[in-house]
This record gives sequence, structure tokens and C-alpha cells, in this order.
Amino acid sequence: MRFEFWQRWLLVCSILIALFGLGMALLCTTPLFDVFDSQVNPVFWDSAVAPEQAARFQGWVYGVLGATMMGWGITIAFLAHYPFRRRERWAWTATAAALGAWFVLDTSLSLAFGVVFNAVFNTVLIVLVGVLPLAFTYRAMRQAGR
Repeated sequence: MRFEFWQRWLLVCSILIALFGLGMALLCTTPLFDVFDSQVNPVFWDSAVAPEQAARFQGWVYGVLGATMMGWGITIAFLAHYPFRRRERWAWTATAAALGAWFVLDTSLSLAFGVVFNAVFNTVLIVLVGVLPLAFTYRAMRQAGR
């Protein structure tokens, strides 16, 4: 029963990440994205509002990042829904490796550039999407041995 809960948790979280990525890609230049801009922009510019050329570039970068997050979320969702649910160990390993690689690189770069907000956001995500479901399904995956 516990395995099924965490498998579904991973599935739901990954779908939410895909939807967030879609929203980021389509809405990054709207006021809905002001929360992120207000945290990121002052790190690079003297105000919460980016200069016009930078804002245009930022819209493109956030759009591409959102599209990438959507693809990442969809991939994890398929892993969680099919092979992970069947307790195929490779799906657990692939999920752990992908999440670990993303977290280490993204968070390191965020901290190196002083974007602490993103590092904190990443930490919340890795706990919810990675640490909890992977820790609580580890034993069942090991016992399955596939």
C-alpha cells in the first residue's frame, strides 16, 4: 500500500511539473510570472524590472526552460506510471539519476550566480519529487529485483 501511495505521489508531482513548465513557457512574460521576476531580476539588475533587451531575452530563456520542464515532467510521469508502478528497478534508478543530476547542476549554478530563490525552489522540488518517493519505494524496488 505504501509503495502505491508514493508511486502515485511521484506521478502526480511529475504531472504538476509538466503543467508548471507549460505555464512557464506560455506565461513567462505576463504578470503571473512576476513572483519569479521579482526574485531573480534584482540579482542581475538594480531593480525588479529587467531592461527591455534583457526582458526579451529572459522571455525566450524562460520559455525554453518551461518547455524543458514540461518534457522532463512528462518523462518522469511515464516512468512513474508504467515501469515504476511495475517495480522495475531500472525506472527507480533512472528517476534517481535524472533528478540527482538536475538538482546538483541546477542548484550549483543558481548558487554560483547568486540566485538563492531558485536554489531554495529546487530544494523543495527535490524533496517532494525525489527524496520522499524514492526513499519510501527503495525497499520495494530492491525486493522486486527486476
